[in-house]
Amino acid sequence: MSSRSSSRPSTRPDPPAPPPRAVSVAELDLDLDTPDGPVTALRPAPGGPPLAPGDVYALVRLRGRPAATVIGAVREGEDPAEVLGALARERVETAARPRTEAEHHASKREVPRSGGTPATPPRASVIVATRERPESLARALDSLLAQDHPDHELIVVDNAPRTTDTHDLVTHKYAGRVRYVREDTPGLAVAHNTGAAAADGEVLAFTDDDVIADPRWLTALTEPFAADPGLGCVTGLILPARLSTPAQVLLESHGGFAKGFAPRLYDSARPPADEPMFPFTAGSFGSGANMAFRAAALRQAGGFDPATGTGTPAKGGDDLYAFVAVLSAGFRLRYTPEALVWHHHRETWQDLRNQAYGYGAGLTAYLTATLVRRPRMLPALLTRLPRGLAYARSMTAQRGEGDGGGVPGEHGTQHHPWPRSLSRLERRGMLYGPIGYAKARVAQAGLRKAAAR
Repeated sequence: MSSRSSSRPSTRPDPPAPPPRAVSVAELDLDLDTPDGPVTALRPAPGGPPLAPGDVYALVRLRGRPAATVIGAVREGEDPAEVLGALARERVETAARPRTEAEHHASKREVPRSGGTPATPPRASVIVATRERPESLARALDSLLAQDHPDHELIVVDNAPRTTDTHDLVTHKYAGRVRYVREDTPGLAVAHNTGAAAADGEVLAFTDDDVIADPRWLTALTEPFAADPGLGCVTGLILPARLSTPAQVLLESHGGFAKGFAPRLYDSARPPADEPMFPFTAGSFGSGANMAFRAAALRQAGGFDPATGTGTPAKGGDDLYAFVAVLSAGFRLRYTPEALVWHHHRETWQDLRNQAYGYGAGLTAYLTATLVRRPRMLPALLTRLPRGLAYARSMTAQRGEGDGGGVPGEHGTQHHPWPRSLSRLERRGMLYGPIGYAKARVAQAGLRKAAAR
């Protein structure tokens, strides 16, 4: 479900300078069984345009597994596979070198890949919340119906619809293959709770209507639950399907939605040394466009907070709240880059402004929700706050220090300076978040009273 903030930050023109160039997005398959392993395939990203001379951003797969991203300038007449293949081999070689101290800490949370036969993934329910986006929804559903998972169902939750477009699409084009559920109360968390209540899977997988899922997405996202009974949540990798506008390139240059290519395990019993605010650093765990929960764990955690999420005054934070809720209930959370979806980023400068404000609001709204619903976590937050603030200052100080040239090559490379106006909008959103959450709670209470009459 796409972000649709009701906030309208100032539309004063404030584009990044110089504007980032459009970038082709591709998938590059390498065989590295030999030192000079050949490129076995190069193709456009799913849902993206054909490759063209110029800058090309490519996902590197090693024997089918996502391993890195590279960016290369391909001139007219050059072989893109040759240019990108050389960069990919260099990237893989660099990744194998000794780690920095921060990377060493992170490596302690990496999950080793099993060399044995993968466990059979449990039955899964895929839930897609949507609102008035039938064209992008159809693209997402086509990819979800092509999954190689052996036992799953697909549910679309039509959230506060204004037209019958979504209903008509699902009940006509996808009749018998996709279940249609209507939820008239606006809000992403409410829609997710409604979808979860209608589902019968042991695992509940959630994604958005603006993604294209890799054919192995659902299998990779659900297999870990079969191997680890203490696992409550799994998140996956999100990469851009297109980088055709300056706003899309800028967002991806500062990390986008990706969380890297190393599998990681988060456990409240073993807090990570490199995250002083854990478990309140929920943004590092994953994103709502690519997440799955053990159904029993999500129920035990109380589900999604209905006063969070896009479509509510809180503007976001529903996924972050659920991550922390499941961790605080005693379950583990795993990030796996093998579970891949391609995301269609917002295209315009105003979209990016709204997104920046919504991120800030969602962050403090989810923290407020966590403390309101789990007041026992307040001492832990206060204890971690001094170190966390120092850590946040060091991280935000790096933003805006890009060199102003180039294009994104990997998560968070920050080749383009982050405009100060967007940082100001994020901070404004953070100030608003607790107020938005309170407004959403009041609205939810009013709806409950009206329903009880």
